[in-house]
Amino acid sequence: MTRIPLLSAEDSAAAAQRVEVPDALAELNVFRLLLRRERLAKSVSDLLLTLLRGEHLPHRLRELVIMRLGWATGSTYEWTQHWRIAMGLDVTEEELMALRDWPATDVFGAAEQAVLRAVDDVLVRGAISPSTWQECRAHVGDDDALLELVAAIGTWQLVSVLRRSLDVPLEDGVAPWPPDGRSPESQHPGRL
Repeated sequence: MTRIPLLSAEDSAAAAQRVEVPDALAELNVFRLLLRRERLAKSVSDLLLTLLRGEHLPHRLRELVIMRLGWATGSTYEWTQHWRIAMGLDVTEEELMALRDWPATDVFGAAEQAVLRAVDDVLVRGAISPSTWQECRAHVGDDDALLELVAAIGTWQLVSVLRRSLDVPLEDGVAPWPPDGRSPESQHPGRL
């Protein structure tokens, strides 16, 4: 049970229409919660959609960022929602599974390793370290791509905090932690 009640599907749709949040978002439980505060929901929606349509950070790298955040923070919502999105962007199941302990694998190239290190830096230190920043600059792209990278890390970290702090449930019928149901907590009890 969520800590703050979700709007009904009908109330969520009506609120979304008032502030021009797309219908597809209004159906998601996280937005059924956020739409209790319509301006907040609109702001989060605009930010998410801007980054999802990003023009500079490759979409594949963005999805690796989101999936790493989902795993590292124990956010079932990110991991589950973005599993199929990542697969649709040619991220393989092997790569997604490797995100669980990416430093111990040789699956990822230099750009992928740089963005994954950036995610882990933010989660551990609160910011990207100077050495990781240089890796990102060398392998990810120009200033605009780096800006989108930092914004993506911060944005999906926000979604993780919202989802976990407010106990936002997955949508009905959605199985958690694809493909095997194994969560970070089951792999490292007491870690999160």
